[in-house]
Amino acid sequence: MNRARMNGIDANRTNTKGARFPAWLWLLPFALVFFAFQVAPMLWVAVSAFHVNDSWGLGNFREIAASPFFRQAIWRSLVISLVSSVLGLLIATLACQAMMHADTRLRRLLISFTNMTSNFAGVPLAFAFIILMGANGVLTLTLQRLGVLEGIQLYSTGGLIVIYTWFQVPLGILLLFPAFSGLKLEWRDAASLLGAGRVAYWRHIGLPVLWPAMASTLTVLMANAMGAYATVYALVNTSYNLMTIRIANLVSGDLFLRPELASALALILVALMVGVTLIQRAALPRRETHG
Repeated sequence: MNRARMNGIDANRTNTKGARFPAWLWLLPFALVFFAFQVAPMLWVAVSAFHVNDSWGLGNFREIAASPFFRQAIWRSLVISLVSSVLGLLIATLACQAMMHADTRLRRLLISFTNMTSNFAGVPLAFAFIILMGANGVLTLTLQRLGVLEGIQLYSTGGLIVIYTWFQVPLGILLLFPAFSGLKLEWRDAASLLGAGRVAYWRHIGLPVLWPAMASTLTVLMANAMGAYATVYALVNTSYNLMTIRIANLVSGDLFLRPELASALALILVALMVGVTLIQRAALPRRETHG
């Protein structure tokens, strides 16, 4: 009996020592990796953006502001990101609404398909669109023979918007579907009993409930589009002027290497995304807290 009590006491002491072990130490490996690959590069970019010819100042930002070439890259990136994000959000909203009316098996199949297509981006996506909608693509030649269209301008702003929208839709569905799952059938039944039609239900109940999720999804989609590089590079190489293309050329170009100017462009890109996030937060209704 005494030995059993002693073993129990020793076990309790061991458990107590294990419980006193600081929990934050388990997060230390993740914190080190996060700092090495996220915080440290961002700090280097922030410092390098203000480094001009062995001195410090705003020369890189003045050069970007005075250059029509860089202003065009910023404007095109904003336009393509905004248009593709809005289109992707609209298509994802309609798709989520349709999925809510599907049976359970079909819904699971669609979610699995969406998970798969959300990872279909970059070089494979660009190659697929070249085969489908390029100058000698299957769809392009078919429409030309039918006399519907003379050709599809895949390598233009409109073509890039189509490609960006394609990889925006699966991500938008994955982000919006949980919000649609939160819409209760009792709300629609109650609205119907009170005489509200489908339009009134979505105007006064459905969309106000979904609006925070839709605004947050739009912000994520814009960030996804603003940072896209592999797809547009594989499609048009450096012949189209976008911020990500210009940043890559300034870092890895064969003739002119200007990492400080690339850092300034990257910092402008971050500032644009911070501005979009602040606008999104300001557009959301404030939740009142009652003590």
